[in-house]
Amino acid sequence: MKKRVLAVALTAVLVASIFTGCGSKKDYNGPETKNGKTVIKVAASTTPHAEILEHVKETLAKQNIDLQVKEFDDYIQPNNVVESGEFDANYFQHVVYLDNFNQEKGTHLGIAGKIHYEPFGIYAGKKKALSELSDGDSIAVPNDTTNEARALLLLQDNGIIKLTDGAGLKATKQDIVENPKNIKIQELEAAQVSRVINECAFVVLNGNYAQAAKLSVKDALVVEKASSQAAENYANVIAVKQGYENNEAIQKLVSALKSEDTQKWMEEKYQGAVVSYTGK
Repeated sequence: MKKRVLAVALTAVLVASIFTGCGSKKDYNGPETKNGKTVIKVAASTTPHAEILEHVKETLAKQNIDLQVKEFDDYIQPNNVVESGEFDANYFQHVVYLDNFNQEKGTHLGIAGKIHYEPFGIYAGKKKALSELSDGDSIAVPNDTTNEARALLLLQDNGIIKLTDGAGLKATKQDIVENPKNIKIQELEAAQVSRVINECAFVVLNGNYAQAAKLSVKDALVVEKASSQAAENYANVIAVKQGYENNEAIQKLVSALKSEDTQKWMEEKYQGAVVSYTGK
């Protein structure tokens, strides 16, 4: 009987360790110092995040900071390992995703800095310039909540439609209050939008679907401006445990990522598909 109780107890401990994660830290006090260097461990997506982090490693090394980057291929673990204290920061998500994750998962992650955004663009279809837009033309946009709002805001920023005040990042086609050219908004699943490029006057695409359609951001007639509401809210961020947003070492990382050198490097490498966020 005692052996059975012991076996059950050991099983419970094993299960608990699986779900809580091995090596997690109960007490987190910010980036550690090892061998006289400050170590910053960052969880990141491969492209472009880990690539950008690799670019600033040498700059940080000159400041006695050892930047260690581990790549993840999912959007859950990078937040979990920062919440647990196993990592000091992550770089893979935008503001809206982080806010939703905190709310849904009960995590306590804050923003240390907004680094870049990946702009939406309006691409030519049957018409080759926005000035050619005619009464009754159609424009294809993604139909999911996040991407449709960005597309509609971009159309508004370029004078094609006007949305009801306050619609913002939750805007849908029903929020259009002015449509002087009676434009038909064709809502499609995001991956399908580029496939109707020859059937509509224009299509509105985000970067990854444009690339999938063999379009460069440079092919876009217009893209989201760095000062736009979408760019601010969909800027990809360095996320940390709440309370460590202004940690000295973390802010040195943010400064390196937002430096003029890194901005120029992004422009050359990503050709407009990744744009440095210049706001605060």
